[in-house]
Amino acid sequence: MPAQNTPTSFGLVTRTFHWLTALLILTAIPLGLIANGIETGPETIARKAQLFSLHKTLGVAAFLLGLTRILWALTQARPVPLHPQRRAEMTLAELVHWMLYLSLVMVPLTGWVHHAAVEGFAPILWPFGQGLPFVPKSEPLAALSGGAHWVFTKLLALSVILHIAGALKHHLIDRDATLARMAFGTAAPETPLPHRQRLAPLGLALLLYGAGTGLALSMAPQTAPATAPATTAAPTVAGGNWQVETGNLGFTVVQMGAPVTGSFASWTADITYDEAVTSGKAGQVVVEIDLASLALGSVSDQAKGPEFLDVAAHPVARFTADLLAGPEGLVAEGKLALHGAEKPVRLPFTLTIEGDLARMTGTARLDRRDFTIGAGYGDEETVGFAVDVAVSLDATRK
Repeated sequence: MPAQNTPTSFGLVTRTFHWLTALLILTAIPLGLIANGIETGPETIARKAQLFSLHKTLGVAAFLLGLTRILWALTQARPVPLHPQRRAEMTLAELVHWMLYLSLVMVPLTGWVHHAAVEGFAPILWPFGQGLPFVPKSEPLAALSGGAHWVFTKLLALSVILHIAGALKHHLIDRDATLARMAFGTAAPETPLPHRQRLAPLGLALLLYGAGTGLALSMAPQTAPATAPATTAAPTVAGGNWQVETGNLGFTVVQMGAPVTGSFASWTADITYDEAVTSGKAGQVVVEIDLASLALGSVSDQAKGPEFLDVAAHPVARFTADLLAGPEGLVAEGKLALHGAEKPVRLPFTLTIEGDLARMTGTARLDRRDFTIGAGYGDEETVGFAVDVAVSLDATRK
């Protein structure tokens, strides 16, 4: 049994690629549909995330397989058709084949770009990574790639349906060896096929995918990508002696075993600090956070919903703390009012002051259970208990 194609039959490698691809497609599509249909909740989120993880992982595998299959196809002889006189049928068959090839690349690629561009739900399983080179975390890019993924999945579904319909037509109506050639490597009489007829369907397929790309672009929100989405100006409330110019207030939580990073775009800080104090209370800070400004990738809405932050009922978080200096360094020690609860928080930080410019970075670890956030998620298999907060800012002296 030859590994390569011959002028009259498909080789073992081509047929293996064909059936492996079919298995991946016919597994990944139902997984995605089932996962989409599951409502998100404490009892279902783990299953939903697991199905999406499998869907994404199979998609990445299909992408790599699709690239390999296309490269292999370009090096192989195309076995002669069984009915060379049916020119329209041959053209349609070639068109569907090239649509399938391109779908194998575009559908998983757009899904992978969407996954890499947004923080959040359902990690891709080992051995594949979560990110992609040159793909930044960007909500507009995620929206664009998500729209493209939606369009190309419909073209993939159409291509699969046409491909299966054609195979059944040959097998049940024409009663020829078309299906047997791909299943068993059955040979056919050799009839030369003009080169131009092999390339024309590819051109048509490219035009269809170009139209699909245009549709995806038209569906994407017309907003420019933010150059630094997590970095915002944080105006100082009147009363402090330091004015925050720029800052980043972010956090990391483990979801389904993978770290997910979020940030708040809108917050204010009232800072009073005297760098001459080297022991004891050197100042104080009051930070107010607009919880509706949370960005947490694909799970932003869920995180702001009643199961977690419940922004509608608790729109603002407030951190009030003394700034303490001592031999072990600087620390902001006070209370955090969040989600109807108030708990003590200790945030060590580093501070560099050069003239009238100050740069500060600090971290703290919270436990979401202390604030009854995500109370329905009582184990860490779905959402971790620990929330690592990180803050950095640049401020100028008033």
